Amino acid sequence: MFPRPYRVLFALGALALAACQTGGPTAKEIEEAKHTIDCHHGDERIVIRFAEGEVRMLMPDESRVILYQIPAGSGFRYMNGSMELRGKGLDVELLRNQSALRLACKPYQLETKK
Repeated sequence: MFPRPYRVLFALGALALAACQTGGPTAKEIEEAKHTIDCHHGDERIVIRFAEGEVRMLMPDESRVILYQIPAGSGFRYMNGSMELRGKGLDVELLRNQSALRLACKPYQLETKK
C-alpha cells in the first residue's frame, strides 16, 4: 500500500474531486425553492423566500430585507416598518417610499449546476 503521507494526499484529492463533481441541487435547496418566488418590476428582480412568520427578500441592489408576518384577511401581509409586502399566491404588491409596486412573480426555478 502507499506510505502514510501519500494516503493523506490521495484522500484529500478524492475529497476535492468529489466537491467538484457536477450534480443537481441539494435537498435543502429543493425545499427552499418550493417556498421561493422570483419577482420582477421592469428591469428589477426581487427574490422572495417565505419562512415561518417572515419573508426574506433579495433586492435588486443585492441587499437583504426581512419582513415580518402580520394578520391579513386573505392572502398574506408582511411588514418591517419601512416596507410592506402583500398579496395572494403570485399576485404580489410591494409598498415602499410611499408608492406601490405591482410585481410580476413566478415560482423560483433552481439553476442546474454545470
